[in-house]
Amino acid sequence: MSDRLKALSDAGVSIWLDDLSRERLTSGNLAELIETKSVVGVTTNPTIFASALSDGDSYAEQLQGLTDVDQAIELATTTDVRDAADLLKPIYDRTGGFDGRVSIEVSPELAHDTDATVAEAQKLYDTVGRENLLVKIPATKAGIPAIAEVIGRGISVNVTLIFNEDRYREVMDAYLTGLETADAAGRDLGTIHSVASFFISRVDVEIDARLTKLGREDLKGKAAIANAQVALGAFEEVFGSERFAALKAKGANPQRPLWASTGTKDPSYPDTLYVSELVASNVVNTMPEKTLNAFADHGDIGPRMEGTAGDGRAVLKEIADAGVDLDDAFQVLEDEGVEKFVVSWKELQETVRRALG
Repeated sequence: MSDRLKALSDAGVSIWLDDLSRERLTSGNLAELIETKSVVGVTTNPTIFASALSDGDSYAEQLQGLTDVDQAIELATTTDVRDAADLLKPIYDRTGGFDGRVSIEVSPELAHDTDATVAEAQKLYDTVGRENLLVKIPATKAGIPAIAEVIGRGISVNVTLIFNEDRYREVMDAYLTGLETADAAGRDLGTIHSVASFFISRVDVEIDARLTKLGREDLKGKAAIANAQVALGAFEEVFGSERFAALKAKGANPQRPLWASTGTKDPSYPDTLYVSELVASNVVNTMPEKTLNAFADHGDIGPRMEGTAGDGRAVLKEIADAGVDLDDAFQVLEDEGVEKFVVSWKELQETVRRALG
């Protein structure tokens, strides 16, 4: 057991692996990470599956005889997610559903179509057939009502591609609306869980580039962590509200913040920066294996984030005062995030198309 990762877990951070493949499952690698690296959940996305299915040998037998590309993708990805969910089920049971989770994303091509997103979320939930599944829905304008609808149906959701406080508050409102709908329908609120994936490193990439053009190198590398501090403050406010208290009394769970995109993309930054500086109770940090191993080797736990929203706001104000249009930056990040996943989805389709001959 990694002492550093255990200490991070003991500090209140749920450690999820941001990767999944057939090889990880069949080789015992995922089981080993659960045993030795404090991993208690798994997230996936179209980019991850595009990489996984590029290893054709691992999937050849299952896909033999299939001709429909999308059917083959659904079969391969839902099988991996189902098997990972079964592996993590003891953690799910032990933690009352907070951990032991595996996420699978609706097609990114549906990111701007509310009804199609709801339909695919329901289909994925039914196909995987595991209660510890989280269906990933992007926090686009069309995604917000889809989140409320899917939560209202009793399906647990991982909201992805969140970049700023305003959109995050819309996400939390959608979650609470969904819980209220579920309650009105007589559903057991205790069975519904959600995480809100706030992207981290991509914020610094975008805003650092703008700061460089403005000649404000002194502010680089600060936006992402400040943004997360503000997000945590919003979480504390909303889930400390009377509105949530009424739902909590009926068994509802808070929608936990999840720090995503936590591998550093600027080599001049410490490779554990977005783990060490994002420590708080009841949050998730989903890491690529490279970041997981780096923290296990030399990561340290930084100061806790609770109560630091004011500090984060001050940093973001300084960046805005320096000339960075934060609203524009966050919209660019959302648009690019969706587009990158669409590109990966098309790559995934092409990889499977070649495999099917």
